Amino acid sequence: MNQNILQEIINQDYKSIANRIQEGLKQKISNVKSEGVIFGLSGGIDSAVIAYLCNNAIKEKTLALIMPDSKISPESETSDAIKIVDELGLDYKLLDINSVHKEFNKVLEPDIKALGNLRARIRMNILYYYANLKNLTVLGSSDKSEYNIGYFTKFGDGAADTLPIVSLYKTQVREMAKNLGIDHNIISKKSSPHLWPNHEAEYEIGAEYEQIDTILYCILEKKLSIENTISESKISENIVRKIFQLYHNSVHKRILAEEL
Repeated sequence: MNQNILQEIINQDYKSIANRIQEGLKQKISNVKSEGVIFGLSGGIDSAVIAYLCNNAIKEKTLALIMPDSKISPESETSDAIKIVDELGLDYKLLDINSVHKEFNKVLEPDIKALGNLRARIRMNILYYYANLKNLTVLGSSDKSEYNIGYFTKFGDGAADTLPIVSLYKTQVREMAKNLGIDHNIISKKSSPHLWPNHEAEYEIGAEYEQIDTILYCILEKKLSIENTISESKISENIVRKIFQLYHNSVHKRILAEEL
């Protein structure tokens, strides 16, 4: 893999980027006249970065929802989420979605993937319930890598009023986390939406985030063709074509609805 491209992606002014996002959060709630923001905190790096950015900008106007499914969510993940809100002193609610998911499971035909995505949609329903109740703006935790390959549940974790870190690739989110002083354990852990047991993002996608980011950077920023991306990135043709296909096949997930 071309390390020069990866370094070009990673080498950013993260203090300036954090300030821009934090000011954007303040402006957003002012523009829409909401009382603050709400987001799902899983204990993973994306939502952890959002927690720290909100803490720096609008701490008293932030509500974090920790929503594990006790049947499949690792205890360590929930523990990490609780440590974050305790350390920052953020307002939060801890809600186990297992009982809600069970009720759906009683009446729906079984399918591991569909029921897994249902977990993401249950969480988003709860987020919007509290957003409605308290006049809050919902923040989504999609980063630029996962957003552009469609690695999110449509109308699940992909549903939000604003996406604070969607301009940052996953490798940049990791660097931002270091800049914000987030615990190394959270930065280094394997990314996972935890929609079913042993769910690991890179394994499911079939590529490491360093590869995904390099390929997307060549496509989106450098405007390179598939052939030139293969040549420039020094990543195998199979992986480049796979990410390129994921990018194009997931266009429908990045729009709310199409007019016919």
